Amino acid sequence: MARWLVKSEPDAFSWDQQVENGIEPWTGVRNALAAKNLRAMRLGDRAFFYHSNIGKEIVGVVEVVREAYPDPTDETGRWACVDMKAVGPVPKPVSLATIKTMPELAELALIRQSRLSVMPIEPAHWAILCRMGGWTEGGGDAA
Repeated sequence: MARWLVKSEPDAFSWDQQVENGIEPWTGVRNALAAKNLRAMRLGDRAFFYHSNIGKEIVGVVEVVREAYPDPTDETGRWACVDMKAVGPVPKPVSLATIKTMPELAELALIRQSRLSVMPIEPAHWAILCRMGGWTEGGGDAA
């Protein structure tokens, strides 16, 4: 299974809203590379939920429960979305500032392509970030 990181501005859509809604369509992506990444997601793939702009930290883990389909917020029909469900909060949020201090994460897209809202995470990077956040793959309960 692939691993990802998806960004959301918490004043627009926060981790708490994701948890409250349970399953949520990941809509509004209007960048070609980010949209390509959404289309590459498969059922069961997991992603870090990252608060961008405000907070700048990994705060939770979500799972793809519906693969790419036309984004209902897009009148052109060009863009896609996936449905995500909350898996659980990261016990210790992982800040961008901390990530940037780790030489082994220097190639992370979060650092290299800071404006990209949907990005793949290499397995080794996923493992490091999980350790940093106290996340175990068994997950947790989002409630």
